Amino acid sequence: MVILTQTLETSASAAPPAREALAGAALVALRERFPPRPYEDDWHATSQTYEEVMNRLNQPPLRAAGMSTRHCRSRGAQLVLRWLQDQPGDTWQQRWNASPAASSTGSEWKRLAPGWTGHEVTRASETLGSGLLALVSADVLRPSLRWQLTRASTNSRAIVSHYRDPDGFARLEQMVGPEAWSSRLGTIARNVLVKLIIAKGGGLTDITVGDSLEFMEAFRKNQPTTNGNTLFYSWLRELGHMPPDAPMTLRFLTRTTGQVSVERLVDRYNPQSTPIRNLLVDYLKECQPTMDYTSLEGASRTLVRNFWLQIERIQPGIDTLRLPPEVAAAWKQASRTKITRRRASDGSVHEVVSERANYGNLMMGVRAFYLDLAHWAVEEPERWGPWVAPCPVSAADASTTKLEKRRKAKMDQRTRERLPALATLVRVARENWAEAREGMEALHAAPLGGRFTFMGRTYTRQKQDSTTPYRAYDETGRRTHLGQVEERAFWAWATIEFLQHTGVRIEEMLEASHHSLIQYKLPSTGEVVPLLQVAPSKTDEERLLLVSPELADVLSTIIARVRDPRTGAIPMVTSYDVAEKVRNPPMPLLFQWTYGSQLTPVSRSLIKNGLNEVLERAGLTDSAGKPLDFSPHDFRRIFISDAIRSGLPPHIAQVLAGHSDINTTMGYNAIYPADAIEAHRAFIARRRTLRPSEEYRTPTNEEWDAFLAHFEKRKLSLGTCARAFGTACVHEHACVRCSLLRPEPSQRDRLIEIRDNLIDRIAEAQREGWLGEVEGLEISLAGAADKLAQLDATLQSSVVHLGLPTFGQIAGRSSIS
Repeated sequence: MVILTQTLETSASAAPPAREALAGAALVALRERFPPRPYEDDWHATSQTYEEVMNRLNQPPLRAAGMSTRHCRSRGAQLVLRWLQDQPGDTWQQRWNASPAASSTGSEWKRLAPGWTGHEVTRASETLGSGLLALVSADVLRPSLRWQLTRASTNSRAIVSHYRDPDGFARLEQMVGPEAWSSRLGTIARNVLVKLIIAKGGGLTDITVGDSLEFMEAFRKNQPTTNGNTLFYSWLRELGHMPPDAPMTLRFLTRTTGQVSVERLVDRYNPQSTPIRNLLVDYLKECQPTMDYTSLEGASRTLVRNFWLQIERIQPGIDTLRLPPEVAAAWKQASRTKITRRRASDGSVHEVVSERANYGNLMMGVRAFYLDLAHWAVEEPERWGPWVAPCPVSAADASTTKLEKRRKAKMDQRTRERLPALATLVRVARENWAEAREGMEALHAAPLGGRFTFMGRTYTRQKQDSTTPYRAYDETGRRTHLGQVEERAFWAWATIEFLQHTGVRIEEMLEASHHSLIQYKLPSTGEVVPLLQVAPSKTDEERLLLVSPELADVLSTIIARVRDPRTGAIPMVTSYDVAEKVRNPPMPLLFQWTYGSQLTPVSRSLIKNGLNEVLERAGLTDSAGKPLDFSPHDFRRIFISDAIRSGLPPHIAQVLAGHSDINTTMGYNAIYPADAIEAHRAFIARRRTLRPSEEYRTPTNEEWDAFLAHFEKRKLSLGTCARAFGTACVHEHACVRCSLLRPEPSQRDRLIEIRDNLIDRIAEAQREGWLGEVEGLEISLAGAADKLAQLDATLQSSVVHLGLPTFGQIAGRSSIS
């Protein structure tokens, strides 16, 4: 027992096992589908002789306009080419690849190039840099993306775009518009396009999906974030040369996983036992056709991380599902808690041990695993039979009844606290959005560098216009993006209004598109009513909701905001399904906005931040005085509870909510104490309407005295008579024969005396020949015996022996140390 206790303590306090991160797996999968163009080392321009290259540089369009610039580029190109002549290779690119410059970084060129070329004079780095730029512009040399990302050049974008693909860049500029072209993010996008042309050659339409992905990976190795560096791909897609199956966007590829294989879902946790690993892979593949990806990923997490890895930590080297009782007990005990890592404000990470809320679901998943193997072994004994073992999880372990009751009580309390605050939240959200619009208007009215007042604070507009014209600085010099403040305020208001009028799930709201609005003509009146079509979500069943006037106002405001002013249509954007880990096809989503000069769906984080700002402004508190929080799912519970309380039949609420089981709908419905009282009163009123009215009249004094006298007459010498009021005695007061007599235990001796007397009287009647009286006495004797049996059954102990060990048995056991 000491060893088992130590194992339990170790299992409960140890940190969760390390696992392979799947973030970025979507980028890897796309790289396999779309390989980049290879780096070439032999093409026409790089195969020319020294004289031919220099002649091209001195001829239009490569010839610089200014004399000084022309001389600097020519001199620098001569020095670089003469240095490369000493390197091995048949082309200039082969010589460049063999030189130390290719293996170094672009940032080291300025420092090391004078020594490589032997031109160590004043301003040698500027001359060599100008010459290298001329050779790159002439497509003589193609430095790699890695090399370019470590070197900043202020002239390469303008020169390369002018010399290499002027028509393509002109067409692209016309397509994206002057505002996006000259913005900061637009400049970054043009820099990326120039780098890709330099590294791979060709023009804009020659850039492939694989080239773009290669740049993303190379850039990620040099920068921790890719924010603002995916706009170039959106521009390339607008040119229309990408294949039909090309991804719609490269945003968030480094943070998304996509759908990975079952093997990778299992191997990310690195189980030690190869046979068990193979079994888990086969089991999940067998279940895969009947599960969605979210359920498949959850099953792999349950069976591998939460079950088998914990078993291997308790008993290293185990490779069988037949678990020893002490191992199974230790695992179940350790599974009751979980370890969560939390980062403090100082950056330190602390591990917090808390109760596992889904313990019953975890046990249920493991129990299903064992029972499935046993069931499948009947059909395929050679495949599954060797793995059949006693299930370590009993039906009681997998019971979730207590958890569901606790969750129901918690959710009901949460709904009861938030339903009264909903009206205040809606009002504050509208006020917050109105003030944000006022701030935008004040910023636009102020000149560049001018001051304006917003929400009682003085702001200074930025002095130069740029891609973010909505930035301002408060009195402390802190920069505020009023455009994003207005975006968060609007989408928080739109979310609150949309959810409170529809009760849909958050993912259903974010997937609502312009196509979701349809019209329906009532067959009875011919009236046309608007409907909102909710796309299939959790239950894979679509449904229709009636659009109320309030919801119609919200929808019209959203549509007017996201509509393209040039075409009047709602732009098509693609969204990422966070549950199924796939990209949805382009749709005219209602919840979309422009971020980073790209149209993108409204994210959950944006909605969360907007809701938090509204709640902070409202200052709502719960019953404990703590700040009241709202999650998007709270609006769904409030919608269902309010609808049922207002008289909507539960089965209709089930259809509106999209639940497959009406018990789920009733689980969302919060029961109030007042509701239970009113329902009981309504039941009594309905029952009274079904009974004769004279039964509810005020009784007379004679009737009341007779009622009280009935209870007084129920008391007998042997016990209590249980006959109903107003009924006659069917046994003519021969109480010992009546089944309605309830004998008192204290009168047992009297009953024994009556029984003995009846036996003596029967013997006397038989002796005297009074046979007619014998029959009546025997009936009374049977009644007396029955009453004695009732008393004996009442006085007898009702304890049932369950086979539990006695104290003596426990004390007699020997402990194992």
